[in-house]
Amino acid sequence: MTASEERTGRRASVVTITDVARHAGVAASTVSYVLSGKRTISAGTRARVLASIRTLGFHPHAGARSLASNKANVIALALPLRQGMHLPVLMQFATAVLTAARAVEHDVLLLTADEGAAGIRRIAGSALVDGLILMDVETHDPRVPTLLDIDRPSVLIGLPASVEGLTCVDLDFAAAGAACVHHLVSQGHREIALLGAPQVVYDRDTGFARRTRDGVIEAARTAGISATARPCEPTYAAALEALRAVPEATGLIVHNEAAVDHVLTALRTLERRVPEDVSVVAICPDEVAERATPALTSVPIPAGEVGRRAVELLMSKLDGATVPNVTLLAPRLTIRSST
Repeated sequence: MTASEERTGRRASVVTITDVARHAGVAASTVSYVLSGKRTISAGTRARVLASIRTLGFHPHAGARSLASNKANVIALALPLRQGMHLPVLMQFATAVLTAARAVEHDVLLLTADEGAAGIRRIAGSALVDGLILMDVETHDPRVPTLLDIDRPSVLIGLPASVEGLTCVDLDFAAAGAACVHHLVSQGHREIALLGAPQVVYDRDTGFARRTRDGVIEAARTAGISATARPCEPTYAAALEALRAVPEATGLIVHNEAAVDHVLTALRTLERRVPEDVSVVAICPDEVAERATPALTSVPIPAGEVGRRAVELLMSKLDGATVPNVTLLAPRLTIRSST
């Protein structure tokens, strides 16, 4: 037995939560809550429990193993799977974050339940993660006050109305919408329609959808042309209804990956040829645009770059570096057969 083990009277391998609780002068449940974050524990009590864990050498899981350095080498990715979100694209972002995190020897804890601010506080109050990355950011996101209050650094993939005290990274969706308008105007179109996200996404005031719509409307106003914006559910029936509502539009912007094929099918039903009768531009991943018939002129969603930047920003914050409040990636429009 080592000198340390003689002082504690036990080997580190058999130290239990009960031993930690006795040493810290708290209930065993309090130790459990400190480790899991299932309840808010006062800063003083939490510090006392963590000190006892380090002194006794309690190692129940990866989080506890890293307590000696106060680092878990784990980041949380809050990705609430809510109605109206297109799962394949969300998984591109999640994969990018995971890949970038592993490159710097961090694991990712994926939070998919829509727990809102309570979930953020629960995770931040535990010893499980060093920082957080949040997706599906709303314009007035109810999680923001909690992010400003907790003692864990965070990065948002998205842009709320106020970015004071926050770190945000995203595609510049307003500029992406404007780029689509500018391209259609250059082709001579004077009547443009945006077929956007499902209505529930606008009802939540999700940032990327609102910013795209605002970018389209403002660019059209500046160019002196007519632009209409409509939500579009990802079904053939909804696409057909949306197109029938904008019969004069000769330029379409589709900002709904799951609706792209339905829009093209509905155009064929209406005997509107692409690009002879109507030009179509999409804001979507390159693979969606390339596999369409015809291949779509598009602004890609740079999920890989955004995810990598989010991890880089979070690592910089963990190292104590100063980072910008907002990092917006410039859109890149690729011309294909649909315009």
